[in-house]
Parts: sequence; structure tokens; C-alpha cells
Amino acid sequence: MPASTTYDLPISGMTCASCAGRVERALRKVAGAEQVSVNLTTEKARVVAPPASLPALVEAVREAGYGVPTRTLELQIGGMTCASCVGRVERALGKVPGVGQVSVNLASERAHLEVLAALDDNLLIDAVQKAGYSASLPQSTKDDQSAVQRRLRNERLAVGAALLLALPLVLPMLVQPFGLHWMLPAWAQFLLATPVQFILGARFYIAAWKAVRAGAGNMDLLVALGTSAGYGLSLYQWAQAPAGMAPHLYFEASAVVIALVLLGKYLESRAKRQTASAIRALEALRPERAVRVVDGLEEDVAIAQLRLGDLVLVKPGERFPVDGVVEDGSSHADEALISGESLPVPKQPGDSVTGGAINGEGRLLVRTQALGTETVLARIIRLVEDAQAAKAPIQKLVDRVSQVFVPAVLVLALITLIGWWLAGTPLETALINAVAVLVIACPCALGLATPAAIMAGTGVAARHGILIKDAEALERAHAVNRVVFDKTGTLTSGSPRVVHSQALDGNSADLHRLAGALQRGSEHPLAKAVLVACAEQGLDVPAVADSQSLTGRGIAGRVEGRELALGNRRLLDESGLQPGELAAQAQAWEAEGRTLSWLIERGTQARVVGLFAFGDSLKPGAAQAIATLHAQHISSHLLTGDNRGSARVVAEALGIDDVHAEVLPADKAATVTALKQDGVVAMVGDGINDAPALAAADIGIAMGGGTDVAMQAAGITLMRGDPRLVPAALEISRKTYAKIRQNLFWAFIYNLIGIPLAALGYLNPVLAGAAMALSSVSVVSNALWLKTWKPTSSTQEAP
Repeated sequence: MPASTTYDLPISGMTCASCAGRVERALRKVAGAEQVSVNLTTEKARVVAPPASLPALVEAVREAGYGVPTRTLELQIGGMTCASCVGRVERALGKVPGVGQVSVNLASERAHLEVLAALDDNLLIDAVQKAGYSASLPQSTKDDQSAVQRRLRNERLAVGAALLLALPLVLPMLVQPFGLHWMLPAWAQFLLATPVQFILGARFYIAAWKAVRAGAGNMDLLVALGTSAGYGLSLYQWAQAPAGMAPHLYFEASAVVIALVLLGKYLESRAKRQTASAIRALEALRPERAVRVVDGLEEDVAIAQLRLGDLVLVKPGERFPVDGVVEDGSSHADEALISGESLPVPKQPGDSVTGGAINGEGRLLVRTQALGTETVLARIIRLVEDAQAAKAPIQKLVDRVSQVFVPAVLVLALITLIGWWLAGTPLETALINAVAVLVIACPCALGLATPAAIMAGTGVAARHGILIKDAEALERAHAVNRVVFDKTGTLTSGSPRVVHSQALDGNSADLHRLAGALQRGSEHPLAKAVLVACAEQGLDVPAVADSQSLTGRGIAGRVEGRELALGNRRLLDESGLQPGELAAQAQAWEAEGRTLSWLIERGTQARVVGLFAFGDSLKPGAAQAIATLHAQHISSHLLTGDNRGSARVVAEALGIDDVHAEVLPADKAATVTALKQDGVVAMVGDGINDAPALAAADIGIAMGGGTDVAMQAAGITLMRGDPRLVPAALEISRKTYAKIRQNLFWAFIYNLIGIPLAALGYLNPVLAGAAMALSSVSVVSNALWLKTWKPTSSTQEAP
């Protein structure tokens, strides 16, 4: 590996020499960086730094306030057989200047990279090919599936041919327990074993040679060496045998080992394909064509021809081709495969529809709002792909082991050979025991243990409306023992309404008008409730001037020449006002669990104008969600900016353990941090003001229908606003993590027990080959059990 690499970084945002100097100073602070020069004219920085320094260099530039254009890239990798291959491909890609993060997934056979935007893809492909593997940009879904089907068909034919040729070789061993003793002539064994060894087994020699040429080892090298030793020993024994005497040959061992390994790899390929079934199911939801309506005329067009704002006709039973809003017609949409919602969702003019959902009984005209990679379906697929590509922290241990695994096995095989020979056993016996060591060692199971479980777990979670951002989020979520809920929109419907109001001067209409003016343009649920109440009363809402948001308190502005503010009790207290005549009424409404908003006049004539009380219904399933968490021995906490009375009523209705009320948005993160001192905390929220708390928690969970900001800060996103998905998300995280541990335990124990048994002569090469084939298949099959998972508490319908 070179001592240093030259990086040419494109820098965005520089406007003057001071900017260039600031970027240069930031880059010089990166460990190992030298010969830093920044050119303002070309907007580039040239840095000589140690290999794999790109992420640190990019981060340094961004922290200095400038940008480095990067992009994410995916490559299809061919020829990987074990964990050692994964490490070799990652190292090869990581050496390419301009490559940042690299993650290679053995189960999906793909590499995910973050690279400089201008980097030539061919440099990456060449690097992989020089390491002894094939690489290409991913094909379309249909082409990719066709290629997979062809590969599986070829593997199936190879397995069938190998078993057909190996069966006569092993048949004498199978019939011996029944008192039948016969053996094929040496020439017949040679004719049967040779095509298995050098035609059907050619893939092992080719891959082994590529690995050796790249200065590394892999599973193919172990199989090639082991079977070649058995085959070569048979040729030697045959050549040395006296005329008329049947030699002791091992053709059956080499042929059967290759046949069993081919069978194991075929079964493994089929199982790996099933772990990716969730992605294929989502990709299958994408229609390829749509009916566009222009000036009343219908035309059938490819999806790629649609543009934002186009009007699309969706007939009964068809899939919505785009995300959009219904312009005309009424129907229902089946969104089960997207959000996990089993019941059809009614659609009327003004309602949003999601591409990939199935239209029900009515014809709908839909105005296009999102296309291509910006649709909900595309973002879901991207999230699931990213999660399946990411490595769990526990995988780092596997990567370290895999780097030394094959060399260690080669050394152990050599020690076995020399040890048995020095112990006085015939060279033939010593060699067979060494072959067994080579054949039984299996780095494949180690490489598949984690990614197979992650792919199956995140896939089945997505099918139930749970999107896990990455493997790290999954690993953290399994240990959660405290769940903190926001109230509005998370446990309640998030659509409050004005249930009571009282004006001190008795003029209720004026109270509503003034409050409505302050709330104009606000997206807050309480603001919408006030405006709805004004509309229901037919009130003319005046304009507001100098509107100002009072974070955690309310809103202020000038209406009809009066300085007004509308907000919570904190606003009232900070204004130095007392509830006065409204105190008793406020206390009574608060005891009912109502959220209160005070309208006050500020300035020299500061006074209380009136009071609003809002009601919000609990979400169906909220109580069941809390009960399920408690059954899982997870404590529940309510964190809200609402008043204590409202928070207490909700907590008592749902059985929540702990309440934190009247907490400012800025203080929510601090509350979550304090709770983390004694446990692993998940925070559940849906609004912008929840984002800091979601980020502060060990794992953030964003509810469906929430803001993009909240979802970006969360490690898990729920596609529906159903609280019961929260315990379901934690449950699938625990089960997936348990599968990872089971797989790793089996992979390590298998090698720790199998290799010594082979070295001590207790396993012949045939049994060793069978065990090796079984190990990787069992790991993937164990992961596939996750596909049968269903949430403990049903989330399909409200109790």
C-alpha cells in the first residue's frame, strides 16, 4: 500500500482568497495531510494524505463551511465466495483516489460507495477486476433478475452433473454396510473424477488463481488445494501400484467434495435471493407506463416521459404510476405493500396518492407531484437498500477475523501434514487429514452471518411499514428499555379542535377573529383548529402584521392596531399577567385534559383577552402499544410541551409510566439525554420540534405522516402513524439481532470444532466437504426464518 495518496478535491462555496486560506488551514489539520494547496480559480484543493483519508478531508472542508460534491454509487460484484473476498474488494476500492466510504455486502453481492462527484466509474471497475473479481453498474430490475435466473440455472446444471458423476464413485462406500464389496476399476474412477475436478471444478481454480495473483486467499483456494491434493494422491497411488493389485485411491473424495461444495453454493445462492425478496417486491410495484391526459385526450406513455404537473388517468385495478393529488373522481387505494395498511384508504379530490398503490373501484384523475427517485416508493426502496448495504458494528469483528482466516487455515493444514508425518503415520494418511482441514474450513458462513440476517430482517420490517435506516440503528434498537413518546400527532390524532372558548368581555366572535388572525399561515395543529373554528362560524379573519413566532410559547403580532399574543401558560406567566376571572375555568378544562391557549394584549394595556380549550382524540391502538411495551419490560415516558393536566390525562388513559410536561422544544433533547443515563432510550415523534430529541436518543423513531426533518433525524421510520408499530419495530430489531448472534455463534463454533476434528483425523474429506457446504446454507436458512415474522400485537386494525 502506498504511503500517501494525492487527492484532488472540488470545493464549492469559495468566493475569495480568505475562503481559500480557510479551506487550506482546515485540510492541514487532518491527520497525515501534507502538501496542501487550494486554487480559488479552479475551485480545487490538492492534498497529499494517507490512503483512505477522503472521508476525513471531506468532513474537514464541510466543517469549515464549504462543500465537496460527492455522490453515492452502487456496483454489482461478481466472483465473491466468502468473507475474505469482501475485505479484498473493499480494500481495492478504498485505494482508488476519490473514494470515501465503501461497504461490500456478500449476501446481495453489491458494493455501496460514496465517491467524489467527478470520479470516473471505470476506475472503480478496473480496481475490482485487478483484485480478481468482476464489477459492473447495476442493471435494470428485469435484466438483473434474468441474469440471476441464468446463473442459478447454470449452477443447477453443474450440481446435477457433478452429483451424477460422483455417485458411482461413492456407491461402493454406501453399499459396504450391507455386506456388498466391490470397487470400480482405477481407470473408471479416473474418467469419472477428472471432469468433476477440472471442468465442473474449474471455477474454484480460476477464482483461486485470481486470489493468489492478488496476494490473498479465499474459500476457492482452500477447495482447490484440498481437492487437488486428493486427486494428485490418487494419481500417485495408481501409478505406483504393482501390476494386478488394486491401489487405494481417493478420487471419490475430491469429486464428492466438489459436488457437495457446488450443491452448497447453489442452495446458498437460492437462499440469498430469497433474503432480497422484499426489495424485489417493492421494485415490482413500479408501473412502466401511464395514461397521460392532455386537453381531454388520453395517451399511453412511458413513466420516464411524465413531467411534474401532468394529469394522469388511473383506471380501476391499476397501480398509481406517480405520487400525486386526486383532481377528479373517488375511489379507494390499497397501500398494503407500501405502508402495511391492510384496509383500503378512501381517496377523494384533494387527497394524496402514492405511486405503486392499487386503485380500487373508481376512475381517478391524478395531478403528478413527484417522479422518479423523489417518489415515496423510490425513497422506501432506497432506505431499505441502504439498510441492507450497511454493516452492523458487530461485523467489524468478522472483518478482522476474515483477513487472517485463510492464511491461518493454510498454516494449520501444513502443521497437520507435518505433525502426522512426524508421528510416524504414512504420508498418505497425513495428507488426507490435511486435506480435511482445508476442505472443512469455511469463511463463507462468517461472511454471510450478519448481512443475510440484516437483509431478511429489514425486508420483512419494510413489508409491515417499518423502515430501518441502517444496521447500526437495528443494533441499537434491540437493547432499548425506555421509550419516550411525544404527545400531539404521536399518541393523539394530531387534529385537535376548539371545544371551549371564553372571552373576558363576552365577545366570542371577536376572540376567534383576533386569534385566527395571529394563526394565519401557521401549520401548527392548534393554529389550524382555530382557523377551522373561524370558518365554521363564518367569521372574516383580519390581516396580521409583524408576526413573530415565540418558540415554545406561542405567536405574537399586530392585529387591527393591537399588540396581541396567543400561547400557553408559559407565555402568560412571562408577560406578568394573571388568569384572573378565567383561573377557575382554566383549571377545570385542564383537569379534563384540554390543551389551553391564552389570548393576551401586550404593551401598556397588557391584559388577558380570552381563553381557548382544545381537544384531541387518542389514536386507535395507542393503549395497546403501551401495554405491549410493558409486556416487553420496556418503560414508557410522555414528553410534551403541553400543560401538565392534559399530559396527565393522556398518560393515565394509556397507562404511561412517567410524564414530562411543559417542556420547551429546546429542552426536549436535554430530557432525553438525562433519561439515557439509566437506560437505552428510543424517542418517538413526528414534528420538526421533535428532531433534536430524536437525534439525542439512542434510537429515534419517526411516525408516518411526520416531517422530513423528523424522519432524517430518526434511525427508524414508521410508514403509518400507528403507535403499535413502535413495539413492533423494537421486536423485529431484537429478533434480527438474535439471528445475527445465532449465525455468528454457529459460524465460529463450526470452525472451532470442525477444524480440530479434521486435524486429529476424525473427519475424512467427504464428511468435511459435506459439513462445509452445510454451514453456509444453514446460516442463510436460519436468517430466512425472519421472513415469517409478524408483529406480536396486530397493527392491522384498531382494537
